[in-house]
Order: sequence, then structure tokens, then C-alpha cells
Amino acid sequence: MTEVLHELLRGSLDHCVKCTICETACPFSNATPLFPGPKYAGPQAERYRVEDEPSVEWSVDYCSGCGICTQVCPQGVKIAELNAQARHKRKQESGVPLRDRLIARPTVLGRLGTPVAPLANATLRSRPFRAAVERAFGVHRDAPVPRFAGRTFRSFARRHSSPPASRRVVYFHGCGTEYYEPDVGEKTVAVLEHNGFQVEIPKQGCCGLPLQSNGLFDDARKYVLRLARALAPQARDGALIVGNATSCTLMLKREAREILGLADDPELKLVSERTYDVCELLLELHDRGELKTHMQPVNEVVAYHAPCQQQGHWIGKPALELLDLVPGLEVRELDARCCGIAGTYGLKREKYDIAMATGADLFRQIGASQAGSVACDSETCRWQIEHATNKPSAHPIELLHRAYGLPPAGADSKRSTLRGVMTRNVERVRNRART
Repeated sequence: MTEVLHELLRGSLDHCVKCTICETACPFSNATPLFPGPKYAGPQAERYRVEDEPSVEWSVDYCSGCGICTQVCPQGVKIAELNAQARHKRKQESGVPLRDRLIARPTVLGRLGTPVAPLANATLRSRPFRAAVERAFGVHRDAPVPRFAGRTFRSFARRHSSPPASRRVVYFHGCGTEYYEPDVGEKTVAVLEHNGFQVEIPKQGCCGLPLQSNGLFDDARKYVLRLARALAPQARDGALIVGNATSCTLMLKREAREILGLADDPELKLVSERTYDVCELLLELHDRGELKTHMQPVNEVVAYHAPCQQQGHWIGKPALELLDLVPGLEVRELDARCCGIAGTYGLKREKYDIAMATGADLFRQIGASQAGSVACDSETCRWQIEHATNKPSAHPIELLHRAYGLPPAGADSKRSTLRGVMTRNVERVRNRART
């Protein structure tokens, strides 16, 4: 299967006319000479890659996998996908560092850090500790690392009971929501329920995107197929799958099938066809006249950055259109291509400065916008933006949640706790009455 896919990707090579549009658009080749550009490392070098022979192109490891080159290619050449295959081959030859194996497994890190969140967060912000980690593992001492929430989104999901509704969705929350931003997940569920959806939250794991990005294709296949098996039953029963992590939903929609050679897996195919980004789904609802638009004013100025992989969905910028519905909210669209983080790319010692240089135009635009905060669909991009600009950043769904006047995240769990206390008190009274 992988060989067939690779040949299909190579079949697009002859469509490359060396127009260099991808070179001009690539945010990383414009930030470092170590990556000569997607055309050179992709279609051009691919012609010299021979099966069972060493890779001829080391610089492909400095490709971030953002996908902009494929998006802008007027000839339809699968440049980013070819680069991903080449990066995988090179990693097979040279080996994958322990650092890359660790940071590509957010579920492992999340399970380790969540139970000891205060200690873990304090340690990760200790300069001596970060310097030691940089020396030992190669994770840059200044790279943006998120704070463990100290609770998981699954703890909310186990308690939460979604009201019955005629429309059903399966919520795919992703690792960022699970371990670092459970409040974003709770707000996503609340907004979906407010708009008439019954939200089902099956047990689920990582989509495998960080593994794929680091060249660990075999492990990535196992992760994404396991996730597809978890989501497929509800999809088969007619439910849509919706996620708020735009890179993770893109993995399910397209990347796992195109890059990992899983196009013919029936369950992944079904999941792929039923998957939506949350803003995509809500805008579709609005286009049908079914989105609730009664909102309270949010009198703020917000800058908006559309992440690279959000644009890879080919759905436009639905968050912009949704935020335009919020009274009083002034949204200033930014046109910089990339923040530079690219998932785990900007965490690495040898790539941190490249990532910061790549995002410099975005950071400049944010400062010039005079906005109080930044809206962005990707959690890793939000963390990078906050790190570089010291401005708070939020998922667009959080602004919609405020505009709807919905209860704050955590209110559901507080109500559940209160119900539990009341139930225990009633039982105590009954037991006393019996005695």
C-alpha cells in the first residue's frame, strides 16, 4: 500500500513546471538557508531518490510539513506529501532521536504530567531544568510548552450527559484539549449543545499526527487506525465527527490517508468522510439558517490568525465569518502565513530560532493590530503566539461561547459535585430515619 501511494505521489512530479510559486510561498525557506525550498527538496530531489538507496537530500528534515506548498501549487503537485515521504525515508536511514520519539507522544507526556501538574508546571518553567533538558534531549530551553491543566477533559466527559436532540455529533477532542485545555473542550460541547446537537464523547486517543511529522510512520498508522476504530461505530450510525483541533481533524480528513498509505482502510475512510472542523460545521449550520445568532455584545478588538493546516482543509476561514456575527466584536484579520511552531518543529533546539524567524511577520502584525487578544484555531499556534507576543490567545469557539452567554467552563462539573453532595446528604437523612 505504501509503495502504491508513493508511486501515485511521484506521478505528480511531471506536472511541476519549476514556476517557483511554492518557493516564494514557503515560510521556512525564507527564514533559513538550511531548507532550500519545497521545490528543491520535493519534486526536484525526488527524481534522484532511488528505492533501496540512501536518500540524497538531508535538508528535507528542515521542512515543517505545513502544507502551504501543496496549497499554492497551480499544477497540483503533492509537494508537502512527497517531502513527508522523503523525511520518513531519511529518518529510517539515520534513526529517530529519543527526543523526537518522546515529544511525538503527547498522550504519554500528558498522562505523566497531569497527576503532578503543579510540580510539572513549575519544573517546566525552571530555567536550570530547561537548560539541562536542552543539553540532554535537545528541546530548546525557550520553546513554548503548555501548562498541564491538572485535570483531563475525559473527567468532564465521564460526568457529562448531553441532552437528547435530533442531531448527533461525536466530539473528537484531541490531546491538547485532553491534557492542557479541557475548558476549550467543555466550551465546544456547550456551543454544540446550544445549537441543538446531542454530543457523544467516546473514549479516544491521539490521531498520530506528531508521529507522522517526526517520520515515525509505523507508529502513526497504529495510532490513527486505533482512533478510527473508536470513532467509526457512531459515524456508521449516522453521527458527524467534529473536532476543535484543526491539525488533528485534517489528519483524519486527509493526511493519514494521503501520507500514511491508508486510503483504502474502510473505517478510516468512513471517519474521514464524516469529519468536520467545529467552525466549519457551525458555519454550514448558519448557511442553512439553523445557527442560533442571538448573542450578547463582546466589545473587544481581536486579531485572527488562520493556521497553516486550517487552510489545508480547503474550507476558507469559517471562524472569521462566525466571529463577524458577534455584536461589538472587532476582528482584524492577519495575513502572515505561519507562526513557525509547526507542531513539534519549533520545540527542537536546532529549529527554535528558525521557527521564531518564520513567525516574525505574524508577531509584528499582532503588535501592530493593537488587538487585546488573538483568536486562532490551533492550540500549538496559540501557545507559540502567546510565547512570542505576550498576548492572550483563544480558540474562536471561546468567543462564541462568551457571546452566547453560556455558563463558564467547569460549571457542569460543579453542578455534578453539588448534586453528588445533595444525594449523599439525602441518603444520610434516610439512613438516620431508618435507624
